[in-house]
Amino acid sequence: MQALVWAGVAMTLAGLAGIVWCILAVRRARGAGLDEAALRAVLQRVVAVNLGAFGLSALGLGAVAAGLILG
Repeated sequence: MQALVWAGVAMTLAGLAGIVWCILAVRRARGAGLDEAALRAVLQRVVAVNLGAFGLSALGLGAVAAGLILG
């Protein structure tokens, strides 16, 4: 079960990196002074990545919990 825990840790860290990327992407987009339509397009793309990153983090944390419970 140790492999499940480490795989979960890796998934969680990858999801966290995706969340940090989303934060930085939004800060860059707001600082670039884009018009409303361009900013909306950037934010729609970032929201999709953000949702995937949160899902990956949640699955990773679930794998860590399952590995600890079963191990």
